[in-house]
Amino acid sequence: MRVTRKETLIMARKRIVIVGSNFAGFTAAMELAKRLNERHKIVVISRSDKFVFIPSLIWVPFGKRKEENISFPLAPIYKKKGIQFIHAEALRFDLNQHVVETTDGGISYDYLLIATGPKPDYDMISGLGPEHGHTVSICTLEHAEGAAKAWKQLLLDPRPVVIGATQGAACFGASYEFLLNVRYQLAKNGLEKSCPITFVTAEPFLGHFGIGGFGKAREMVEGFFKKLGIKAITNAVIEQVEPDTIHLGDGQKLPFKFAMLIPRFLGVDAVRNSPGLGNASGFIEVDDAYRMPAHPEIYAAGVAVAVKPPGPTPVPIGVPKTGYNSEEMARVAAHNIAAEIEGGPEIKLPFSAMDAKCILDAGSTGIIMISDRVLAPRKHQWLIPGPEAHWAKVAFEKYFLATRRRGRV
Repeated sequence: MRVTRKETLIMARKRIVIVGSNFAGFTAAMELAKRLNERHKIVVISRSDKFVFIPSLIWVPFGKRKEENISFPLAPIYKKKGIQFIHAEALRFDLNQHVVETTDGGISYDYLLIATGPKPDYDMISGLGPEHGHTVSICTLEHAEGAAKAWKQLLLDPRPVVIGATQGAACFGASYEFLLNVRYQLAKNGLEKSCPITFVTAEPFLGHFGIGGFGKAREMVEGFFKKLGIKAITNAVIEQVEPDTIHLGDGQKLPFKFAMLIPRFLGVDAVRNSPGLGNASGFIEVDDAYRMPAHPEIYAAGVAVAVKPPGPTPVPIGVPKTGYNSEEMARVAAHNIAAEIEGGPEIKLPFSAMDAKCILDAGSTGIIMISDRVLAPRKHQWLIPGPEAHWAKVAFEKYFLATRRRGRV
């Protein structure tokens, strides 16, 4: 029996399902739309119907940004690109049947790209977090908006402040940025002496950032802290948070009126509910093509990917995966999915070999951090302190949102 060309094309159609739609998921969807023949089906599943520019959440508690300033709806963009968008939450992945089970039913796939991001683990410490604990958070838009209420209360009743990151945390950059923005805003309100600040971190030294350090970042950060009168506690283990006191493993007690602690991240429930998909923490182990070796039709990108720390530390910590890293992973994964479907060479990019582009904002100043590799050894690394860092972050935010609102990555 002869098979017609039309039948061959129909038989060759593939459905690529992307779960998650922020930095990694959105980038992967746009890249696949550019690379794949239109006969293939791209489906994006996301529990949020908006893209949120997470780096700007540090400004939300101070009223410097609102939701409409740092987010945009996803559905119209996907519609223009011919991408099916399903606003639903993934519940689990059936690896044998190639099905994503969601709150909107099961979705089958030929290729799957998981870009689900993290789940902040507030349950790791009694009293931690904004929902059932006593600390605020900037990990999500909703949490950052909640932190704004606590901030207003601090301005009315100025007392000690504690900012930091717990054992197992990875997102240290956000804790430093929020710390320095808190100090900047307190000074603007004339309250810097009324609100002594303690920075508590699981890092072995200031400026470690979960990546083993970065040039002379340690000296720069220590200089910032000395100039601003910020007390630092490194190698910290947080045991318990009471309504007005943080208890450390070495017996220290830190009183506070306002506290924000970045927790460790886990993989999302959908991954942890799917046997054989994630590691013990719910992150997905992939090769340098961002493919699961045991399931070559499954790829992962972004915070969902497991990354090993560059070395041991006295207190266990994780490795940060920035929006830039997430987009780079997504580009590689999308390229390789398209190459397998349409034909073409595979590309690989180890996480450690990615270049680094970071801006640590400090309110009216900051540090621009650039290097040829995220992790050592590095050939080149630059630290550029000054007010240009703050304005560079503001400018990048505007540029990023303007391009992504147009579906350009």
